Amino acid sequence: MEYKGIEIGWLHHDCFRIAGGGLILYTDPYKVERSYNDGDVILITHDHYDHCNPESIKKLVKDETVIVAPKDCEEKLSEFKQKKVFVSPNEVKIVRGVSIRTVRSYNLNKFRAPGEVFHPKEKGNVGYVFTISGVKFYIAGDTDAIPEMKDIKADVAFLPVSGIYVMTSDEAAEAALTIKPDLAVPMHYGSGIGTEKDALNFADKLKGRIKVEILRTIEG
Repeated sequence: MEYKGIEIGWLHHDCFRIAGGGLILYTDPYKVERSYNDGDVILITHDHYDHCNPESIKKLVKDETVIVAPKDCEEKLSEFKQKKVFVSPNEVKIVRGVSIRTVRSYNLNKFRAPGEVFHPKEKGNVGYVFTISGVKFYIAGDTDAIPEMKDIKADVAFLPVSGIYVMTSDEAAEAALTIKPDLAVPMHYGSGIGTEKDALNFADKLKGRIKVEILRTIEG
């Protein structure tokens, strides 16, 4: 799809290809099938295999690529010769001319065991707010609807909807109403967790309030 002159393509799960302003940015590489090798910037929200996936990253990088990731991704990324920028929550970086702000990403009520959430706040996982050609994007990472979202402003918001490890589609709709983007795009479904039904419910909850685009994978 195109949004204000920027091409947005969904590969799988939380992996998007965003092309505009003379550069190409990817998020959370996972299950990438084709060899693109054209990425200027790759943003990784955390170290889980379905977000920081070296086999997929290999299909996206070129020599000049800059990989931005939390510090606990360092070992997984050690094989890559490309420049790496390691981040923590609440930082601002300029990477290849793109302003990138890190925001927190964590669970409140998704537990792997009693009292133990899947994505703890103290782990330092991030979401990103970044600007390309004047358009502000937010990719949430694996998160619940957290209080910090009230301070996020974005034109386009990529929000997880599958539940279990992240927000349910109902919770994601409430998060969208907090952030109030011009466009909301559901993610984190269709790759072993969550289905298109979650995306459709998310869109239904926001009908008449926030525009929702359910993308089809560009990989066929």
